[in-house]
Amino acid sequence: MIKVLLIGLGGGLGSILRYLTQELSVRILPVTFPFGTFFVNVIGCFVIGLLFALTEKFAGFSAEWRLFLITGVCGGYTTFSTFSLESFSLVKEGNYAYFLVYVLASVVVGILATVAGYFLFR
Repeated sequence: MIKVLLIGLGGGLGSILRYLTQELSVRILPVTFPFGTFFVNVIGCFVIGLLFALTEKFAGFSAEWRLFLITGVCGGYTTFSTFSLESFSLVKEGNYAYFLVYVLASVVVGILATVAGYFLFR
């Protein structure tokens, strides 16, 4: 149960940080392009990469901190960071075919699902 609470607390914090990042970006760059989401995704990818490297480098990085920071905070901030880490892991492991399928299918099927959901309930 403690793991679920750590993830939930981290996820809540990540969601708040995402909102604040997006609000700040809209104030700085008030244009139609979705810079807020773009910035959130890039920052989240950088942070999850940094945290992943730290967990590999320092054996003392506990599973609880990993759940709180990577699964919770980064997951609440942006799931795109998880997508990028999983994609990187596939490349790192030499699974290039899975990498291509995962990236292309996630983007194409994700957009198609959004369109389907929109038109289903329009």
